[in-house]
Amino acid sequence: MSGPPPEGGEPVTELSQLVAYLESGAKPPEHFRIGTEHEKFGFHWDDLRPLAYDEPGGVRDLLMGLARGFGWQPVYEGANVIALSRDGASVSLEPGGQFELSGAPLLHLHETCREVHRHLDEVRTVAEPLGVGMLGIGFQPKWRREEIPWMPKARYAIMRRYMPTRGGHGLDMMLRTCTIQVNLDYADEADMVLKFRVGMALQPIATAIFANSPFADGRPTGYLSYRAFVWTDTDPDRCGLLPFVFEDGFGYERYVEYALDVPMYFVYRGGRYIDVAGRSFRDFLAGRLPELPGERPTIADFEAHLTTIFTDVRLKRYLEMRGADGGPWKEICGVPALWTGLFYHRPSLEAAWELCRDWTLEEHLRLRRDVPKYALNAPFRRGTVRDVAREMVRLAAEGLKARSFTDLDGNDERQYLQRVTEIVESGRTPAEEKLERYYGPWGESVDPVFYEYAY
Repeated sequence: MSGPPPEGGEPVTELSQLVAYLESGAKPPEHFRIGTEHEKFGFHWDDLRPLAYDEPGGVRDLLMGLARGFGWQPVYEGANVIALSRDGASVSLEPGGQFELSGAPLLHLHETCREVHRHLDEVRTVAEPLGVGMLGIGFQPKWRREEIPWMPKARYAIMRRYMPTRGGHGLDMMLRTCTIQVNLDYADEADMVLKFRVGMALQPIATAIFANSPFADGRPTGYLSYRAFVWTDTDPDRCGLLPFVFEDGFGYERYVEYALDVPMYFVYRGGRYIDVAGRSFRDFLAGRLPELPGERPTIADFEAHLTTIFTDVRLKRYLEMRGADGGPWKEICGVPALWTGLFYHRPSLEAAWELCRDWTLEEHLRLRRDVPKYALNAPFRRGTVRDVAREMVRLAAEGLKARSFTDLDGNDERQYLQRVTEIVESGRTPAEEKLERYYGPWGESVDPVFYEYAY
């Protein structure tokens, strides 16, 4: 969420109103769009330290530099600028100062990659005079949790208090992870269900392909996606696999029922966040929230609540694919290329479902356990995850070819799968590439990550 949620609106008194909210996201395929989000770590070139908010050359200076130089509109929380908006896109801050671009909904991947390139150019233009760099990687490789400055956003203060009560790595998730995600549309409830099932099943395969977080606290962790491991111990109430997605009868109403029982973090009233961490949205719907007795939620409250669900696939009025580590430009474009090819070409989508429809619950859970450590080499059935990844990429390529969106040189969207194909065919993830350098020319130091992989 880039800024404070809106206030006002009619009270919600019936579950059907929440169902109708999700249903209102459906649109005809010709109106499908692609929204790409990616996070990155800012750091000072002179000592590689993460950026504080209000120091010279810190996060606030970066945001205001973008606003002054490139027409972004500042978004404030109190006196602090906490986000920027422009033409349907936003730049926002994660708790540890991670810079996030939430891209505008765009028609094809050529527009998506131009947007990413433009954003990184703008950030570089502002950051270089400040002595600041930006790194795309899934987990902060060098600095410990207590060395990461917190951003001055009130919702994060509530989460900071609550997270340690639910898991061992919630604060690491907040402060030290970066991801790439893509937001995609659905045509109707049946289309949403099929895409949710395929996305939930194949998300660990995408995690394996884009594994790019082997380090923490300045040394290897034993995981290729330490970010994905951190998510397994963040908060069981709002993370992980949703088995009911694969059951008969899954649809908008079943997801609403699930969301009502995900504990809340906050309610936004009168320009301030009210701490209701652990309370039930179901009680809020019935007017039984102790902090707001007799008051019922609005759709805006439900919208804000949905942003606090952290499963690898998340339903709003679109579907979010959330399972990939942060990475460089080609991987930022590769994530939406993979899922767009699968989701926006019906034969590819149906073939992807045939690929995974008979996987058992135990197999889904095993993938989520093994992929963070072994990535493409994780054993699966009579082969490895890499075997599934090959088929996933092949189907995505077929889907992108069928979409027939070409650039000025006549190249279709398959070009953005090139890096993905290289990873799968070689079996060498970005994390393994970095580990080879760590034990080789880097002399068992993670500092070169910043110098060699900064944008």
